[in-house]
Amino acid sequence: MYRVSDGVRSTHGQDGAIVLDIQQGQMFNLNIVGSKILELLEHGSTESDIVSAISREFSARHEDVENDVHEFMECLKKHRLISDSLQSNVP
Repeated sequence: MYRVSDGVRSTHGQDGAIVLDIQQGQMFNLNIVGSKILELLEHGSTESDIVSAISREFSARHEDVENDVHEFMECLKKHRLISDSLQSNVP
């Protein structure tokens, strides 16, 4: 399970989201799907739950969404916007 990093602040609107990483001083602009994924992560959803929700909401094939969500989450991890919740509890 992943969680949004402590230094991340976001604001979501009808066109997507603006994400600010206050620890790294970086800003990101997400489209509507990226915004929805981040919102679901903020509420503690698992990757599997996110895939199901995105697939339903956007009427997309589960297999396509699964690949895209995984790629997007890898990108979020690369930029340190999310982390594995188990790793974040390790001193």
